[in-house]
Amino acid sequence: MLDLYARTWNGTRLGADEYVISADEKTSIQARCRCHPTLAPGQARAMRVNHAYGRGGALAYLAAYDVHRVRVFGRTEARTGIDPFMNLVTQVMSKEPYASAKRVFWIVDNGSSHRGNQVEIYFSVVQRKVVSPNDFPGLAQVGDRLRAFEDRYNATAQPFQWRFTTSDLDDLLARLDRHTTDHHEESSAALAA
Repeated sequence: MLDLYARTWNGTRLGADEYVISADEKTSIQARCRCHPTLAPGQARAMRVNHAYGRGGALAYLAAYDVHRVRVFGRTEARTGIDPFMNLVTQVMSKEPYASAKRVFWIVDNGSSHRGNQVEIYFSVVQRKVVSPNDFPGLAQVGDRLRAFEDRYNATAQPFQWRFTTSDLDDLLARLDRHTTDHHEESSAALAA
């Protein structure tokens, strides 16, 4: 994964017709209609959000982030799973330049840790700029706001400055190995005493 972020695969630079996509889902984005309107921050006043709300349902936002071209492809779905994910893959892979690319690498996680995947950085921006405060009368408004943000993001975004390399990972693993070995030796010595 780190090599792909650095535009290499098996020690060879990726070609102009090879792409890296980071994809994942942001689950359970709820439409909450606040009982009283949210008040924007003012002079010497923080934003005011009423904590009483009516529930308007929830949806999942699936996104594919082209790591090097800085382009997001997103969609909203009623739920997550293999079918919604395949809808996202079809959405991306049916468009150029991906449809005729030599290779397209998809980086996805298969767990709940949500770490190390560049689309997670995009989702953190979505959380701050789109979802918070959660004040939507219905799911249609949530979807509209996500699509509008995606369009704006695609027009202005710059690549993430990913600095963690495979060398950094090797160094970290070596330090962890030394720490584990030292700790094991100390524990064995304490038990022997």
